[in-house]
Amino acid sequence: MDNNTDKHEQRLGHRRQPALGKAMPVTALLLNLNLAHNNKPSHARSAAADSLDDDEPPPRYFNIAQEVEQPPSPSDSKEAQPELQGAGKPDMPCLNCCQRAPLDLSGPGLAINEMCQRLCSDECRRGLSLTGCLATQDAEQLRQDFLKQYEIAEALAKTSAMTSTTQMKQRLAARKLEMDIETQAAAASTEPAWLTTPSNKAAAAVAGGVVAVTAAATAGDTLPPIADYEQPPPRDLLLYLVRMGSFNSAPKINNVDSQDDGLELPKGLSTAALLDHVQQLHGAGTEKPSLLSRCFLKPSPNSADVTDGLRCLKLNSVSRVCSAPADGAQNIRLLQWNILSQTLGQHNDGFVRCPDEALTWQHRKYLIVQEILQNQPDVVCLQEVDHFKFLQTVLGSQNYAGIFFPKPDSPCLYIEQNNGPDGCAIFYKRDKLHLVGYDTRILEVWRVQSNQVAIAARLQLKASGKEFCVCTTHLKARHGALLAKLRNEQGRDLIRFVKQFAGESPLLLCGDFNAEPVEPIYATILGCDLFKLGSAYADMKLEREREWKREQQQPLSHTDSSEDPNELIAQSIKREPPYTTWKIREDGEECHTIDYVFYTPQQLKIKNCLEFPAGEQIGKNRTPSFEYPSDHFSLVCDFELVDEPLSEGNNKSHGSIQ
Repeated sequence: MDNNTDKHEQRLGHRRQPALGKAMPVTALLLNLNLAHNNKPSHARSAAADSLDDDEPPPRYFNIAQEVEQPPSPSDSKEAQPELQGAGKPDMPCLNCCQRAPLDLSGPGLAINEMCQRLCSDECRRGLSLTGCLATQDAEQLRQDFLKQYEIAEALAKTSAMTSTTQMKQRLAARKLEMDIETQAAAASTEPAWLTTPSNKAAAAVAGGVVAVTAAATAGDTLPPIADYEQPPPRDLLLYLVRMGSFNSAPKINNVDSQDDGLELPKGLSTAALLDHVQQLHGAGTEKPSLLSRCFLKPSPNSADVTDGLRCLKLNSVSRVCSAPADGAQNIRLLQWNILSQTLGQHNDGFVRCPDEALTWQHRKYLIVQEILQNQPDVVCLQEVDHFKFLQTVLGSQNYAGIFFPKPDSPCLYIEQNNGPDGCAIFYKRDKLHLVGYDTRILEVWRVQSNQVAIAARLQLKASGKEFCVCTTHLKARHGALLAKLRNEQGRDLIRFVKQFAGESPLLLCGDFNAEPVEPIYATILGCDLFKLGSAYADMKLEREREWKREQQQPLSHTDSSEDPNELIAQSIKREPPYTTWKIREDGEECHTIDYVFYTPQQLKIKNCLEFPAGEQIGKNRTPSFEYPSDHFSLVCDFELVDEPLSEGNNKSHGSIQ
């Protein structure tokens, strides 16, 4: 193979495999390296010694299961069984057994102990086990659990950067192994401490393992630390979990947001004129399906075109004029939306029923603009933004200003032809709102930074001078008990961050939480005493139920007026929309609610919400599609700032879950 071919292959980004294992924390601890030049045992080497030269061949992986079943025999020849450094003198204790290994690489439950268990002699590891005492049946079981988890890490490390159908099946096989372990753990009488959360009988009635954030803290006070009674998972597994999803086994391709540099828009266009211009650009002289039509729960009382020349929204072929943003000085319209990263959606997410043309940026970008501007929001909260410059230009022409915060290790950067990292963004209308200040946060899980971020902005209504806080985030994706636990910890860190920033101000907290209402994080957010939050869509449905009962002169049920926090959360779970995302991927159809708009009911009153299109409207191929540019639907809510905080007796609020 000539040099030109070699150079070309090195530019293949995430499809290349030589870099596998260099950046994956768990995999790096599972490498069988020949370290003849190093006098330290392989499992006690420093981090600096782990670096590999680019000219060296890729490291060789060893099979854990095979090595456990067939441990190396001292009688094997060196050619048949490569010898690891540190195994030649079994009677000499290694640094780990002497408790002189680096602190960040030693301790019960870490991979270095597991390596020591297999590589060191009985004399060397005398008194050492995964639990810090002599080997027991429990320690051996824990060790076997670790081995299984490392096999998962190894399998996912080899396949997480791949996008072909065959490699996707490999990834699914690894996921199945993880699910099998979670199922076994759920059926067992005892589980690892880091998989369970103490819960009382009230919390169990809502969702098992619910934990509320610690008691209320006033503005300016030091917030309480993370609860000490919850033990984190082993650090090596934690490092793997928080990074999982990023293609961190492949070299980064650090492109910048430049794909829309040539965008030019006519100056001075009104919103209606801009939308007409966008539709012309999107059509490009051909007939294309129009954007999915939707309506608000409460239509406008008059029949005038309240949308200032914009099209009326329809539902089930019954024309209903949508509610325009209220003109009052206290009213706020919020749009929350995961717009789908262009790089991930087109090159990684595997939307098998979506036509390739419908996934192109040329098609999607104008539908995204239309979905946002036709609803005339005052505040726009977006996730998976990897074309911020485009949105800044188009929305800026309508007097919006924006804030963007990328993920620290965005998976987009491991895919060729990316447009920079994806992240979260907040836009606000400059003619109505003034930005007082903002802050950003890389969310932590047991004091370890994850790859998820949050933005919080303090905004002031120019007409009334009142301030409120808006925060948006995008939590860890994927199913499973481990990931649900991780999301719950991210949510707790998010609450602490927002409390420090917002204090006692009215709060709108929204985003893609990647968690269905039955997951612990939902109750954690609604049940915390720091804010006493409510869910906008669930509360809007409750308000409509109450109105209907009053019209029918029917008495309210005990659940409608209950003050028990667990009952309120349980009822809120039932009232959430049936779905906020509906898509078909290689591993099946997904239809569930994972996007939310939370708010402080004592300071904000929910007035209206945008409904979701019905299944027959969406179509059998679901989203994304020619009719809708994302796999998530936008959430649009109208709020009113109340003059005085509502008392608990006059407003539904949530208490704490101890």
